[in-house]
Amino acid sequence: MSAPHWRRAWRSGWWSGARALPSPNFGARPAGEAVRLIVVHSISLPPGSYGGDAVAQLFTNRLDWDAHPFFQDIRGLQVSAHFFIRRDGALWQFVSCDERAWHAGVSEWRGRTNCNDYSVGIELEGQEGDTFEAAQYAVLERLCVSIARRYPIEGIAGHEHIAPGRKRDPGSGFDWQRLRRALGWGAQRFPREAHGACGVARQ
Repeated sequence: MSAPHWRRAWRSGWWSGARALPSPNFGARPAGEAVRLIVVHSISLPPGSYGGDAVAQLFTNRLDWDAHPFFQDIRGLQVSAHFFIRRDGALWQFVSCDERAWHAGVSEWRGRTNCNDYSVGIELEGQEGDTFEAAQYAVLERLCVSIARRYPIEGIAGHEHIAPGRKRDPGSGFDWQRLRRALGWGAQRFPREAHGACGVARQ
């Protein structure tokens, strides 16, 4: 009997629904560590600029630091995420989900530090406080479902929730209630914005 469709969609932590753009910025997860958390981020380079290749260039260490004045502020930065969802819904993958990407930094989730060790990082093209596109939600929903089928996911949070005071993304424009309804996961897996009182209702 052939493997289920969702199993065939993954190969060594790479998802067939994404364009692979391998980044050198990754490492091994700690021995025996499972992927238990999905972290949602937002990013645009330069800030507020959409549709270019600067994010991909940053994650693959190919960014021209002299191409824009803002890039001087992040010169030499070596970071990555597992996935990047563009405004039009295009999906890129930079690091195998079996590996540890460099997206969370100093972080803590439910008493556990070093979220990079046990999380998958998903970047949405956007800015803190701005809304996101329907195409991005649709891709994010499919991706989360597939990740949760492959890994024992216990929760999903924003960068702002695992690094409060240091990070603010994806921000107030992200509709946590929409994502929770689409996924059908229990409230305990989500930050409080998804519980009905604080989320936004857009798109």
